[in-house]
Amino acid sequence: MRRARLALVAIAAALAIGAVVVAARTAKDAAPCGPGFTRAGPRCCPTPAIAAGVCASREGDACPPPLVATARGCDAPERDVVEVPPTTVVVGPSDWEAEGRVAPRTVHVGRFAIDRFEVSVGRACAHPATTTAARCDGADAARAASGVALAEARGYCASRGGRLPTDDEWLAAAAGDRPRRYPWGDTGAVCRRAAWGLEAGPCAEGASGPDTIGAHPEGATPLGIHDLAGNVAEWVELACPDPGRPCPRVVRGGSWKTRLATELRTWLRHEVAAAAERGGDPTIGFRCAYDRAP
Repeated sequence: MRRARLALVAIAAALAIGAVVVAARTAKDAAPCGPGFTRAGPRCCPTPAIAAGVCASREGDACPPPLVATARGCDAPERDVVEVPPTTVVVGPSDWEAEGRVAPRTVHVGRFAIDRFEVSVGRACAHPATTTAARCDGADAARAASGVALAEARGYCASRGGRLPTDDEWLAAAAGDRPRRYPWGDTGAVCRRAAWGLEAGPCAEGASGPDTIGAHPEGATPLGIHDLAGNVAEWVELACPDPGRPCPRVVRGGSWKTRLATELRTWLRHEVAAAAERGGDPTIGFRCAYDRAP
């Protein structure tokens, strides 16, 4: 009888310890925003800039890093690019989950530079090439721009002395030369590292668009490039395999709607419908690349 009681006590203790561990992990993952950001529904807002449950920063607000204060409120820095060294990426064989989903290949890209952040609403709406009215309707400047047409993205980048990254360049920036499964490393696709699963779980529910750029710093690459997984899928330029046929339109990185962690893998790319090329898809945004750092 005493042994039975001791066994029950041991089981109860183990369950209690397990509950504490689970609670600790849950609490950590239930607060996915970086330092200086506060959860407001499915969004991560700069802490002083929450109004009626939405992000609404104004001129003069204090902005948490990596955001900076602008006349539009908290926004991305004007010129913040990262130089990516020459990189060789072996796609496929190093990740068993890639088997059957991507063709094994070796990618080599030379030195180039890429924006540290996705282009924000504030930066896009301040430019004549990307002023779609539906995206320029408030003070939420630091939100990732979405619904961007391919031609708009190309025009914006060209005006800044850049271009859209090639498919291989994006892969090199996200995966590195190891390559990594996720931009931050090989494991840990949790909510604090990327803005994903915000519409119908697992990270939130009810989102109708992307999150604030730079609000998930734990998901940055070792070079410090943010949001290459989740938030908005990003336009890339794909070399056409057959000049006699229309070139596929491709995005990378998953988005705020993505529900499966496997859809955030660095090696995975998505062909999009022709309609998305003309804009209006709320999951698609972009960042720019440069032959050399501006």
